Amino acid sequence: MFVRRKSNKTGSISIQVIDKSGGKYRVVKSLGTGRTEEELLDLERKAKYYIRQKKGLHHDLFEDEDERKIKDFVSGLANSQLQVIGPELIFGTLYDRIGYNQIEDKENMFRHLVITRLFNPGSKLKTIDYLLRYQGISYHRDKIYRFLDNLCYRESVVGKKDIKTEVERITFEHTKQVLKGKIDVVFYDMTTLYFEASDEDNLRKTGFSKDGKHQCPQIFLGLLVASGGNPIGYDIFEGNIFEGHSLIPFIQKMEDKYGFEKPIIIADSGLLSKKNIKSLVEKGYEYILGARPKNESDSIKKKILALNIQNEEVVVINKSEDCRLILSRTEKRAKKDAHNRKKGLQRLEKRITSGKLTKSGINNKGYNKYLRMDGDVSISIDMEKYEADAIWDGIKGYITNTKLPKKSVIENYRNLWFIERAFRMNKTDLEIRPIYHRLKNRIEAHICICFTAYSIMLELERILKKNKSKISLSRAQELTFNMYQLVYILSNTLTPVSQILQMDQEQQELYRLLGGHRK
Repeated sequence: MFVRRKSNKTGSISIQVIDKSGGKYRVVKSLGTGRTEEELLDLERKAKYYIRQKKGLHHDLFEDEDERKIKDFVSGLANSQLQVIGPELIFGTLYDRIGYNQIEDKENMFRHLVITRLFNPGSKLKTIDYLLRYQGISYHRDKIYRFLDNLCYRESVVGKKDIKTEVERITFEHTKQVLKGKIDVVFYDMTTLYFEASDEDNLRKTGFSKDGKHQCPQIFLGLLVASGGNPIGYDIFEGNIFEGHSLIPFIQKMEDKYGFEKPIIIADSGLLSKKNIKSLVEKGYEYILGARPKNESDSIKKKILALNIQNEEVVVINKSEDCRLILSRTEKRAKKDAHNRKKGLQRLEKRITSGKLTKSGINNKGYNKYLRMDGDVSISIDMEKYEADAIWDGIKGYITNTKLPKKSVIENYRNLWFIERAFRMNKTDLEIRPIYHRLKNRIEAHICICFTAYSIMLELERILKKNKSKISLSRAQELTFNMYQLVYILSNTLTPVSQILQMDQEQQELYRLLGGHRK
C-alpha cells in the first residue's frame, strides 16, 4: 500500500491510500481533500499511520528518523515559546498601513498600548500582564505611566512633536486618502466619559451625564468625523460645560490645523443655539442642525401645525432669507414619540405616588413639564398639557442655511449615526470608560490611545466590506485570539526563529485580505 495525491476538477487534491494487487490499483481509503501544502502534508501523515495500522506495525517501533526528530523537538518546547501573534499580525499591519509607524516610538510602547486596547481592552496593568504573558515583553508600571505623562505633552525638543499631534495628523491624512481628498461634510457630537474616583478637579466635573452617572466626575469628549465615520479629530472639555459652547472653538481649532475648505457641518439639536448659528454664518460655514419644532416661536409653531404634515411628507418654512426650517413626519416616529411620552408619564406617576417628587422637580426639563403644583404642597400631572403634546408626535425638524434639496438635507442629517456608532464602539468594544486615571496628562493619553484604536477598527471594517467578506468586525477580532507563532532556537547557530502556526480558513482569509500570505 502507498499514499497517492489525486487532483480534482474543483482544484482541491485528494489524499488516498492505494493498494496494488493482481496488477490493478484499488482505493483502500480516502483521507480527505486539501488545498494548501500544510493541509496535504497533514492528510499524508494520517494516511501513513493508517497503512502502519493495517500492516499491524507499532507506530513507535517503526517511526522514521524524521518523525523521531520531530518528536524530540516538540517534547522540548516550553509554554513561553508559544506566542499570540494575531493582534500584531492583523492590527499591527493596519497600524503600519494607516501610517502610525511614522510616530517616533523607540520602544514601540504606543504601538503595544494601542494594539492591546484592540485585543484586550482594560487597565494599563492588564496591558503589562498581557505583553509579558503573550509577547514576552516586559514593561514596568512606572515606565508606562511616565510614557503616558509625555504622550500629549512631550518636553519641548527642537523638531519633535508629541504623539497626540502626530496621531491627529496621520489620521486626518488617512481619512483624506480614503475619501479621495473630498471632505465636504463633517459630523460633530459630544459624549460624556465618567470616572470611578469621586473627587473633582479643573477638568473632571460632575454634570449632566449621558451615561446616567450623574454622581461621578466626568469629562466631555467632542469628536469630528467625515462621511463613513472616518475620524478627523477630537478634543476633551470640562465635565460641566454646556455642549453648545464647544462647537465653534472645536471647529475653529480643526480649521486652523488642517485648513478645511468649509465643509457642511452637521450636528444634533444639542448644539442648536442662536449664538452657534450666528458664529457659523460669520465664519462662512454651511450647517445642518437638528431643530426643536416645539421650542420655536408661537408664530412658527402655528405655521407648522397649520401645514398638517402627513406621513412621509417633507415641508419647508423659511425662517429668514438664508435659513430654512425643514420638517418631516412619519408614522413610525409618531408611534415611538407616543410610546416615550407614555413611559415618561408612568415614571412621573410613580415618583408622585412614592412621595419622592418635591417642589424642586417642577421645571421644564424633559417630561417634568407635565407637572403642576396645586396650592403649596400638592403636585399633580397636567393631563391637558400631556395630551396636547400628541399633536407633535412624529414631527422631526432640521435647521439649515444650505441650498441642498430638502430631502438631501434629511439624508445628510441621518448620517449622524456614523458618529453615534463611533461613540458606541469606543464605549463598548474599546472600553474607553470608566476612566481610572486621575492626572490630566494620563487622561488625555488614554483618549489618544482609544482614538487611534478606533481608527484601526474602522480601517479593518472598511477592508472587510470592500472585499465583500462574510467576516464581521467582531468576528475578525475574535479570530486574532488564537493565531499563534512558535519561537525556537536553531541548535547549530543559536539563532531564534519565529514560525507562524497553521491558521484555519477564516484566519487565512483575514490574513490574506490584509496582504499576508502563507509561505
